[in-house]
Amino acid sequence: MRSNFPIITLLVASLLFPLNTVFGQNLTADVSKRISERIQIANGTKLVCRAELLCGSSILPRFYAKRSFTPAWIGESGPLPQALSLVAEIAEADRDGLIAKDYHLETISTLLRRTNSEKAVFGFVDPDQAADLDLLLTDTFLIFASHHLSGRVNPETLQSEWFIKGRKRDLLKVLEEALGQDAVEDSLADLKPPHPGYEKLKTTLAIYREIVKKGGWPPLTNGPVLKRGNHGERVKELRAYLRVTGDLVAAPGDADSQRFDKNLENGVRRFQSRHGLKDDGAVGPATLEAMNVPAADRLRQIEVNMERWRWLPEALGDRYIQVNIADFTLAVIENNGNVLNMKAIVGKDFQKTPVFSGLLTTLELNPYWNVPDKIASKEILPDIRAKRSYLAKNNIRVYRGWGSDAEEVDPASINWSKVSENDFPFRLRQDPGKKNPLGGVKFVFPNEHAVYIHGTPYNALFEKESRGFSHGCIRIENPVELADYLLRNTSDWNSESLLTAIESGKNRTLRLPDPTPVHILYFTAWVDEEGMVHFRNDIYGHDAELARALSVPAPSPN
Repeated sequence: MRSNFPIITLLVASLLFPLNTVFGQNLTADVSKRISERIQIANGTKLVCRAELLCGSSILPRFYAKRSFTPAWIGESGPLPQALSLVAEIAEADRDGLIAKDYHLETISTLLRRTNSEKAVFGFVDPDQAADLDLLLTDTFLIFASHHLSGRVNPETLQSEWFIKGRKRDLLKVLEEALGQDAVEDSLADLKPPHPGYEKLKTTLAIYREIVKKGGWPPLTNGPVLKRGNHGERVKELRAYLRVTGDLVAAPGDADSQRFDKNLENGVRRFQSRHGLKDDGAVGPATLEAMNVPAADRLRQIEVNMERWRWLPEALGDRYIQVNIADFTLAVIENNGNVLNMKAIVGKDFQKTPVFSGLLTTLELNPYWNVPDKIASKEILPDIRAKRSYLAKNNIRVYRGWGSDAEEVDPASINWSKVSENDFPFRLRQDPGKKNPLGGVKFVFPNEHAVYIHGTPYNALFEKESRGFSHGCIRIENPVELADYLLRNTSDWNSESLLTAIESGKNRTLRLPDPTPVHILYFTAWVDEEGMVHFRNDIYGHDAELARALSVPAPSPN
């Protein structure tokens, strides 16, 4: 008896789809029609597809209208190869510290399976299903591309002290070129931060994911300071801990040793160096606290700092000055390598140093200090009232106004008891000298924050591990060394002549032959030139705030 299965299959298909769809289906035309209908129904409001909100609702209509609503990812035979390429990229989003489920991955994967199954069994593709798939894939590319280009979080809405402008591209143009050249992977890769620091963190992210997957590192038992010469179970714990973190290479036979030897001390020093601690080789309270930060928290710290790299400009410069607020350091970077490093002092927690970029154009030797209004009215006014000789003893002059023609006022002619914090009509200016808080050199890069780099007479503060002491400006340990480097292409200046000029006490301004970019940044995790990952404390609480923002799930239609 002849089987009726093909006829039954055809009848079922004809009930589900028009007969002209089954016989000689014009898939792209059908999908195009449905995409157009969906966009017209939305009429400028939120586009929802398969119960998922399309984040690109405002630009998807423009993209499809420009191509007369022709599907981007669907051909006559079903999903095109670039659709699979995009899905493969999304599936590996975690390699860049991103979350695959933010990009419709589950829904897209389900639609792809259904579409391929229908094509294989029935020889046709449901155009409604294919239209949804096309819209979701387009939205996915735009969101994923946007996150690579400028991050998942907008720093300007999250962090009030962030003023660096990031990278910008026309993502619709990027999408069109990616589709036209069948180069989805390359187009997405080109949008990732081009900086070596990002790639190094990405490599480290994979390492720390493995550490977390295996259970992290063991917590260390509290107790007295551990140091070379000690014995006991806590030493054995420490040895196991440093093997997991990669700070200790175990010598033959000492894997379970309870003796705190030279090799273990070196491992502790390496750990301390990576965490900005005093590298004395002993496990005291500060070192123990850093060691007991869970591996999962360090993993999150890496992801947070990868996000910060996405916020930065395309190029920082072939040569630039970088201040890392969280590390309390200044470095000169040339061709991606550190050529100069020194300690720095940054703003207090309640007077945070902002994150921004500038262009260093001039140096001022023996600078005057124009005291900021808040410091003058809140901090110096009480001292003036308490001791009328305060201004003279500190070489501070009083002026009316801030212009070059401002009138100098005799402090004795002012009734300081009637001057208040809220009504302080004077400008205070301190002359150059050993009491001037700017030290011998001021590095000027004009900016709206009135922040600059300068020396300081209070060098003892550089011995502190945590150096948040300023009102927002950056004080550096070796200003003459930095000035010498910046003036190295001039014949008139070197460290010796700079010191002589500073000793003279005379104020003078030097214009740099090569203006140098300055980037004031905030990184609590990075990888150095030797491949060693560093972690620092989140002194301003920016990490915690950003981690919370990154943990917010993708928006839903509701």
